[in-house]
Amino acid sequence: MHIDRDRFLEEGYLIVRNVVSLEALDGLRKAYEILVEHQKQTWAQERNPGDPPGGVWETSRQPRLHLHRPPLAHQIDKQSGPAIEIWLHENMQGVSSQLLGVKDAAVTEMMMMCSPQSDHGPAQWHRDMYPPYAGPLQGYIEDILESGPRYVQWNLSLYDDDVLWVVPGSHVRVNTPEEDARILEDPGVPLPGSVQTHLNAGDGVVYILPILHWGSNYSTRLRRCIHGGFSEYAIYQEQGYIQHLSPDAQSTFARWIRHSEEMQDHTEIVLRAALEKNGAGYYTALENLHPGRGEKGKLLSTVFLSKTVQRIYNLKRPDFDRLPAKVQGEAIRPHPMTLDWGRPFAERFTPGEARSLLDRFEPIDTSLQSDQEQFAPGFQGANSPYFFNEMPTDIDLDRFIASWET
Repeated sequence: MHIDRDRFLEEGYLIVRNVVSLEALDGLRKAYEILVEHQKQTWAQERNPGDPPGGVWETSRQPRLHLHRPPLAHQIDKQSGPAIEIWLHENMQGVSSQLLGVKDAAVTEMMMMCSPQSDHGPAQWHRDMYPPYAGPLQGYIEDILESGPRYVQWNLSLYDDDVLWVVPGSHVRVNTPEEDARILEDPGVPLPGSVQTHLNAGDGVVYILPILHWGSNYSTRLRRCIHGGFSEYAIYQEQGYIQHLSPDAQSTFARWIRHSEEMQDHTEIVLRAALEKNGAGYYTALENLHPGRGEKGKLLSTVFLSKTVQRIYNLKRPDFDRLPAKVQGEAIRPHPMTLDWGRPFAERFTPGEARSLLDRFEPIDTSLQSDQEQFAPGFQGANSPYFFNEMPTDIDLDRFIASWET
């Protein structure tokens, strides 16, 4: 499929027509509806006291299926397998590889967004990121401008869909003062210059995070929107469903799994170079981790690693089970795009090494924070001392590496 990558990089999104042919659409709808029914049964069983019989299915403004996670991943079989295999189609995986500028983009998350059972109206304008969790917006922007995106996200509609709006070009800039004012006044109305994406059944829209976007109306109109994304690498903790896929699909997942393991090895090498205070080794390991990324990209990766070592440290703490549930969840949950590989990866390090890593990356972590709570309109998550927009100007790789000797 021919795509306009230059336009995509400039505007931050691209509408891709006929990702799924009309002939294939009915079968894909049936495969996903099987999984919807499985998920509805799970939600009914998991409902809280006082919830309606359907639990989340009846209460959520956007019931969402996670195909790559248990329990739904355990219920995928040959009949529902097409719900997974669409992600490997040339019109999705191939297009994503072109847009990312890589040979073999890997699917990271496979989800579906469904219509609610009652009208919930508009969501809020936001960027799919929480800078205290990963890094400031400016770091992402500089990396994208320097070397292109690391991740692309999809909405693929199985029925006509016009819910998503985007602000073209906002993936490479911070909010304007007018946007901030509008979001603070009413985050549920169109922003100046925003564009509504009108998708016919089988069309997709692919976009670069952290573009500013908006779910304009979560109504009861039938919605089945395949949602997720692609990166250079992913992690597949649950792999049982792969056996139910075609031989070609199984081979693709096997290749992605091998690449994921290689990336985890590269991440360990980077961190061990920091442990050994080996500046040259650290720099070389970063290049091997992300070949072709420039200086801005290497600095952003270092910011990601500063978060990773915090989670490794928490996982190695003897009182981990007594930490707040949010802290536990962040430590356990993998997020490969930000080099966070989850609990099995943390087992590669001793508690003492985890403590030393925390010390090595402390200058980065300190530079990302203020002594006052920070807030910026259009971001997910609560106020935090971490900067939402600004990258620190007082740190670069040379100074970070030099800090190991002070």
